[in-house]
Amino acid sequence: MLLGTDTKHREARAESSSPPKHLRLIERTYKNNSDSDYTERIEELGKQFNYEDNRHALWGEAEFSTLYGTPLYEQASDSQKLALNHLYWVGQYNHTANAEANTMLYNQVTTGVFEHLGSYQTLCDELNFETFQERFHISTFQRVGYRTKLALLGKESLGNPVAKRIPTNGSRFKDVQKVLPKSLVSAFDTRWTSANAGSLQDSLLRSFTKLVHGGTPKYYSKYLLEREDAPIPTATGGLAGNTASPSWMKLMTLTWGSSPFMACHYYTMRMVANMSLKAYEYQYYKRFKDMRRQGENIPAPTAISHYHLLDESFHTTMSQVIAQEVYRDMPTPTPQEKLIANLVVQQGLKGVVGGLSGWLPATFRDDKFFMTPLYRLLQSPLFGFSSPEALYWMEQCLCHEHNGFHTNIKHHQSLLSAFQRFFGELDYLWPANRNVEPMVAGGSIDRAIQRNRQAFDAFTASTT
Repeated sequence: MLLGTDTKHREARAESSSPPKHLRLIERTYKNNSDSDYTERIEELGKQFNYEDNRHALWGEAEFSTLYGTPLYEQASDSQKLALNHLYWVGQYNHTANAEANTMLYNQVTTGVFEHLGSYQTLCDELNFETFQERFHISTFQRVGYRTKLALLGKESLGNPVAKRIPTNGSRFKDVQKVLPKSLVSAFDTRWTSANAGSLQDSLLRSFTKLVHGGTPKYYSKYLLEREDAPIPTATGGLAGNTASPSWMKLMTLTWGSSPFMACHYYTMRMVANMSLKAYEYQYYKRFKDMRRQGENIPAPTAISHYHLLDESFHTTMSQVIAQEVYRDMPTPTPQEKLIANLVVQQGLKGVVGGLSGWLPATFRDDKFFMTPLYRLLQSPLFGFSSPEALYWMEQCLCHEHNGFHTNIKHHQSLLSAFQRFFGELDYLWPANRNVEPMVAGGSIDRAIQRNRQAFDAFTASTT
C-alpha cells in the first residue's frame, strides 16, 4: 500500500494494475546492477595496477590535468604534463572515494527507514548492494592513488601534509547548542570535559531529534536504533565534509534517518555527488571507447574509470528516482522538514559547487581550500621549487586570468544546466535552490580571482 498523500498522484497509480513506473525502474535497475560484473573488473584492475606499466600514456584528455591552462602548465615539460594528467586522476578519485564512504554510511541509514514501509524491499536490496560495491571501488582508488603518488611525488606525499585546525569537542558542541532549546540543554547540565564532550553532544542531538518528532520517530532507522548506545555515525569527507561541520553532519545523520521524506531527501544530495562525478568521469569513459575501437593499449586507470561509470550509472539512476519520484509516495513533509531540506541543499550547493578553481578542472570550489596541496605539489620532486618560487607560481596561477579559468567555466556551465534540470523537478525546494543560485553565484572568473587574492595573501603570511 502506497503511503502518498498527494491525491492526484495516488489516484493515477491506482488506475493501473501494474506497479508504478518508478517501482518498475527500481526493479530493473537492481536486476541489471546485480547481473553486471563491472565491480569485479574494477577490483581486478586495481589489484594488478603497476604505475610503471601505465606511466607512458595520458589517462584522460589533456584538459583534465592538474594545472591545465595555467601559465605554469604552458611551460611544463612533456613528462611533467603527463604526470599532471595522472595526478588529476588521483586527486579526483581520492575525492570520489571519500564521497563513496558517505554513500556507504547513508545508504545504511536510509535503508533502515525504508525497511519500515514494506513496499520497498527491492529498493533496500539495491541500496545494500551498492554499499557492497563501494567497498571495492574505494580500495581500488586508494591503491592506484598510493602507487602513483609514491612513484611521482615520493614518500613524503603519502603522509598528512598539514594538520587541519579542528575545533575541540567543546567548540563543536557550542555550534549545535545554539539551535537547541534552552530547556533541553539544561536537562544535560553536565560538567563539560573532553572525556564526556562527545557522548553529551550525541545525547543532546538524539534528544533534539525526538523533540522535533514528538517522541521516537515512527520510521526511525533500524540501523541507527541498533547503535543507540554508540557514537552517532557520521562522515567527514566528500560531500558531507564540504557541506557542514562534523557536529552538523551528526544531526543530519539523525534527520535523514528519522522520516521517509528526509530519507528520500538524502538522495537529492547524493545526486549532487553523482552528477559532479560525471562532470569529469565521462571523458575517461569516452576515451576508453575510442582507444578500444582503435586497438590501442588502454591504461588501467582509464579502464577503471570506464567500468566505474557503468557501475555508478545504476547508483545515479537510484539517486534520481528516489529524489524525484519515491519522495512523492511518502507522507507529506512537515514545514520543519521542508525548511531543513532547503537549508541543506543551499549549504551543500554552496560548499560543493559554489566556487571556481583556476588550477583543478571540473572543480567548483574556491581555491582557498587547495592552497596547501598546490604549495606542496610545487615543492615536490615533480617541480622542485623553493618556497619563494612556489609562491611566485601560485600567485601566477591563482590570481590572474588565464585559459584554465576559461576552460573551467565551460565545465561549470555544463554541470549547472544539468543541476537546474534535476532540481527543477523538486516542488518542495525554494525557487533559488531550484535555480541552483549558489552555483550561479560562483561561476565568475572575476569573483574567483578576487577571492584567490585574499586567500593567497593570507596563505603567504602563514608561510613566513
